Amino acid sequence: MITFDTSAAAHLLRRLQFGVNPEEIDRAVREGLDATLDRLFTPQPETAEFTASQAALRDAAVATASIQDLKAWWLHRMAGTANPVTEKVTLFWHNHFATSYNKVLSVPMMTAQNDLFRTLGSGSFRQLLTTVARDPAMLVWLDGNANRKRHPNENFAREVMELFALGLGNYTERDIQEAARAFSGWHLREGRFWFNDSQHDSSDKTVFGKTGKFDGQAIINLCLDHPACPRFLAFKLLRTFVVTEPSPAWIDRVAALFTKHDLTFAPVLKEVCRSPEFYGSDVRGTIIKSPVELVLGTLRPLCERIRWPAVRDLSAQLGQDVFAPPSVKGWDGGRQWIHATAWIQRWNFLSDVTGSERYGSLRSEVREAIAQQPHDWVTALFATPLSDTTREVLTKAVPSDRLSLSLSLPEYQLM
Repeated sequence: MITFDTSAAAHLLRRLQFGVNPEEIDRAVREGLDATLDRLFTPQPETAEFTASQAALRDAAVATASIQDLKAWWLHRMAGTANPVTEKVTLFWHNHFATSYNKVLSVPMMTAQNDLFRTLGSGSFRQLLTTVARDPAMLVWLDGNANRKRHPNENFAREVMELFALGLGNYTERDIQEAARAFSGWHLREGRFWFNDSQHDSSDKTVFGKTGKFDGQAIINLCLDHPACPRFLAFKLLRTFVVTEPSPAWIDRVAALFTKHDLTFAPVLKEVCRSPEFYGSDVRGTIIKSPVELVLGTLRPLCERIRWPAVRDLSAQLGQDVFAPPSVKGWDGGRQWIHATAWIQRWNFLSDVTGSERYGSLRSEVREAIAQQPHDWVTALFATPLSDTTREVLTKAVPSDRLSLSLSLPEYQLM
C-alpha cells in the first residue's frame, strides 16, 4: 500500500523531472498517484513562449553548426518543457547509446540522434535499437564505413552486445566476430545510411549457436530475443531512475515487466513508479544527482532569466558535457560525480544561485516563500528527512539565509 503524501509525491517528481517546487507537489497529491503518472506520461501541450524560444535556439545552432549552442538548446529544453519525463528518457538513452560530437563532428547528425531518442525513447526498444543501428551519428561514432567484407570492423557488433542490449557475460568473442561480418556493408553515404551490397558478407554466420546468412538486422533481432536483453534493460532503468545498486530480485521483476510489455520502455517505468518498493526508505535519497540534475534541478524551480551558455559550461566543468560523453560507456555516475574538485565546483554553483546572477535570477517570490514557509521547501529540496537538529538550525536561521543554508547541506546532493 502506497501512502501518496507530500513526501512520496516529491520523490516521484524528483526522479521523473528536473527539480520540484511546492506547487507541483501539492498538485500531485491532489490528483493522486495514478492521475499524476497518467499526466506525466501523456504528452502535454507546450507553451507558445517555450516553443518559440527552443526553436530559435535550435535553429541558430544548426544554422551556425555550433555544438556549443546545441548544448545550450538541449539544457534549455530539459528545464523548460511541459514534458519532463520525455527529456529524462532522452537523456537516459543519450547515456545508453553514448555518442560524442567530438568524433561525429556534425551538428545536424547529433541533433537528429537527439530527436530520435526523444521520439522513440519511450516506446519500443526493438524499434529504437533497429533505428539507432542505422543512425548516421552512430555509424560515424562506431566506424560503420570501416566494416568491409574482407576486413570486418567489430566496434558496433561489440557495443550492441556489451553496452546496448545484453551486457557482459552474455556473448562470446566468436559471437562478436560473426556479428561484425553480418554488419559489413552498413555504411554512410552523403550523410545517410547506405547498404553497400558490394561490401556485405552474405555467407553463413553462427551467432548464439544459430547459423544462417545473417545480415545486421538479423543480429539485432537475435539480441532483442536473447533472454539477457530484458534483464539488461531492467538493470539500466533501475540504476538510473530508482536505486544505484538494484537487487537481483528487483532486476528479475522489472525484466519480467519488459517481457510483458515486449521491451516497451514507458509502460515499464510507469509500473515501477507505481510499485510500493519505489517509495521505500531504502530508495529515497540513494542517488547522487548528476551535474545536469543538480544544475537544472536547482535553477528550474528557483530561478528565472537563466543564462544558458553559463549553465552549459558549468555542466561540462562538473563532468557532464551533453553531446560529449567521455566514452562509449557514457558517464559512470554515482560517486564519480563528487570527487574533491567537483564537490568544490558544486558548492560554488549553489552559492552563486543565492549570491549572484551568474546563472540566473533568483525569483523574489521563492526567497520570500522560503523565508516565511520553510517547511514546504524543505520537502521539495531534500530527498530524505532532515534530522531534528538540522531542521531546528534552518528554522532559527535568519530568514534571508535559509535558502543558501539549505543548498549548502550535503543532503541536497541526493535525490
